[in-house]
Amino acid sequence: MQQLFKNIKGDRLIWAIAALLAIFSFLPVYSAASNLVNVGGGNTFTYFVKHFMHLFLGFAIMYGVHKIPYRYFRGLSMVMIPVVLVLLVVTILQGTTIDGANASRWIRIPFVNMSFQTSTLASVVLMVYVARYMSKIKDKTVSFKETILPLWLPVFLVLIMILPSNFSTTALIFLMVIVLVFLGGYPIRYLAVIIGSGILALVMFILVAKAFPDAMPNRIDTWMSRIESFSDDGDTEGDYQIEKAKIAIASGELTGVGPGKSTQKNFLPQSSSDFIFAIIIEEYGLIGGLFLMVLYMWLLFRIVIVAQKSDTIFGKLIVLGVGIPIVFQALINMAVAVELFPVTGQTLPLISSGGTSIWMTCLAIGIILSVSSKREEIKEKESDEDLEQNPLEILSETI
Repeated sequence: MQQLFKNIKGDRLIWAIAALLAIFSFLPVYSAASNLVNVGGGNTFTYFVKHFMHLFLGFAIMYGVHKIPYRYFRGLSMVMIPVVLVLLVVTILQGTTIDGANASRWIRIPFVNMSFQTSTLASVVLMVYVARYMSKIKDKTVSFKETILPLWLPVFLVLIMILPSNFSTTALIFLMVIVLVFLGGYPIRYLAVIIGSGILALVMFILVAKAFPDAMPNRIDTWMSRIESFSDDGDTEGDYQIEKAKIAIASGELTGVGPGKSTQKNFLPQSSSDFIFAIIIEEYGLIGGLFLMVLYMWLLFRIVIVAQKSDTIFGKLIVLGVGIPIVFQALINMAVAVELFPVTGQTLPLISSGGTSIWMTCLAIGIILSVSSKREEIKEKESDEDLEQNPLEILSETI
């Protein structure tokens, strides 16, 4: 175990935050699992073990990725973009539907009988790819036409393939790409064209879906019902979930009803994933909710610190590109629970149950740790060189 900790590199505070979030997640997930037992059978301990295995594999991914020099991710993103596009096509061609609506978000991994949500992998790979391109053109004068094929074509291909089944993820990825290219110095006038093109593409998609409803049954209706239930009082599934979430939050008050004592977990359909924040507040109160928010804000602060200390433009952009979406997704999940946002289906990173979300969050954190560990290696090397060149001066200063 000591050897393992000795080999852990990178920002120790980010390691600590990730570990705290993971440890904190066990009790709420175990508590909320009783609802899964009522629906799918089994027992709560089985879901507890499953969540533990997801986190264990996630931290193994984090550890393995953080040992890879981050410069290799530049080339890997080029290789992975075609792979991601193929996986998204395969996912769409499955034609999975739930209540008549397109729900092709997962593919089944052969031999291990596990499902994998391809859009989460696509989001991480795409952010790395965009960071690579922006670092390549940094301080260069480029025309809008020059960036269409190498930058925006892959972005829009990924978004188009995710959009039919998952609008919220598509919107989140698009927003994060816009933020990243803005931070990378992409001209604002070009950004305005891209944002306008994105809105136009969305409008066209809605019109086509309305004109040919058999192609994407009920997809647009699902989006509209969520927006309507958010803006007006109605009698939809989204309304039901929000109402139960608000009851759970109101029941928690300051200190909560206590671990495992939530009652709304038995009525909230997504109590262990999309609405786990409501269960956390019910059981741990406002104090528990604020503690969780502080952890995510602390993570954001460390991400910015790591980006600022990186010695390359690519390092800075890749940290911001994969790190900011983690915190942003957490804030969206919390906002949905308190009815500041419509129901989106976004999970709470490292807290909600579910394998793919945990694994991809750990992958992103591993990339951030890889960048920060490179900075540590440079500092250690500089320290060793100083010791070799001026041993007498250092000894005299010590004395």
